[in-house]
Amino acid sequence: MASFFAPQPTSATQNAFFEEKHKSYISGLAKKLSKKSSYEGAVTSHLRMSGVFWSITAMSLICTPEELKEKMGLDEIVEWVFKCYDKDSGGFGGNIGHDAHLLYTLSALQILAISSSLSDPRLDKAALTSFVLSLQNPDGSFAGDKWGEIDTRFSYCALQALSILGTIGDVDVNKCAHFIASCKNFDGGFGCLPGAESHAGQIFCCVGALAIAKRLDLLDVETLSWWLSERQCDGGGLNGRPEKQADVCYSWWILSSLSIMGKVDYINTGKLVEFILKCQDEEDGGISDRPSNVADVFHTFFGISGLLLLNYFDLGKTGYKQIDPIYALPVEVVERLNLQGQVLKLETSKGKSVDVRYAGYEQI
Repeated sequence: MASFFAPQPTSATQNAFFEEKHKSYISGLAKKLSKKSSYEGAVTSHLRMSGVFWSITAMSLICTPEELKEKMGLDEIVEWVFKCYDKDSGGFGGNIGHDAHLLYTLSALQILAISSSLSDPRLDKAALTSFVLSLQNPDGSFAGDKWGEIDTRFSYCALQALSILGTIGDVDVNKCAHFIASCKNFDGGFGCLPGAESHAGQIFCCVGALAIAKRLDLLDVETLSWWLSERQCDGGGLNGRPEKQADVCYSWWILSSLSIMGKVDYINTGKLVEFILKCQDEEDGGISDRPSNVADVFHTFFGISGLLLLNYFDLGKTGYKQIDPIYALPVEVVERLNLQGQVLKLETSKGKSVDVRYAGYEQI
């Protein structure tokens, strides 16, 4: 039985990255969650598609293609993804037999992109495009599914899904961009709807969507970058909004947004690296939300992604892959699919900065 509190790295290991432990942790999750007696598996069954995406992507960043296929059973995962397709709606659900949703449709497409399976004849790109387009409202917003909940997360999901499908030209991109702009607050941030509180997770979705739409001109870059930099806590970690605790997942939501805007040097990157490394479980692998808590695949993926955005690893020596800040996919996948986007020209105020943006993006 796992301890409620995960062991925190000691002074001797606090700067180490436990690669093999993390690989073992991630690759063992499927077997653990599939057990009928697994409480964790039962309560997360509705979001299994996203869980598989986090697992596959994390492993693809730190494994060779051969390791990824062997350790994760990539062929079996692709078969499972297609079993989650809902022919009636044209989208993917979070698990077999579940209703289609934009969140899980994007996760499914990201998994198929990583596994080089987008050309599979079972993938009905026309039906998927129709499913996404059917969820756009007259004001440019997107619902997540047929039940109509609106959230800026779904705007990002829609634009990335269409970009991966190669059909982004079929949607009213500018109407989508202007809806996102209507969700901008006085602090430069964005919420889930117009007038909703700014939140770092929503900000990533809005900045990422505007980057795909090539409408970064709608951002208040300086105000937003300042607000995001204010999310750094004394311990080096980042929080999602004022007066909240630091959480490893914001290493992704905030760093990716700052990277797109060329402003990563607005935070103390060294302190953030230390915080992420302290959140590792050095015995069983995985990364938690904050030091000494139990690891999960969500924070493991975003912790690894954060370290990559921070250029913590020597990619030449480790063989790791860089992650793209717009699409949350390995850069090599973004390059292979020729996915389009926009970033701001890198400007540094403190000398050397971090720049991991895909060179093929339009820079303004």
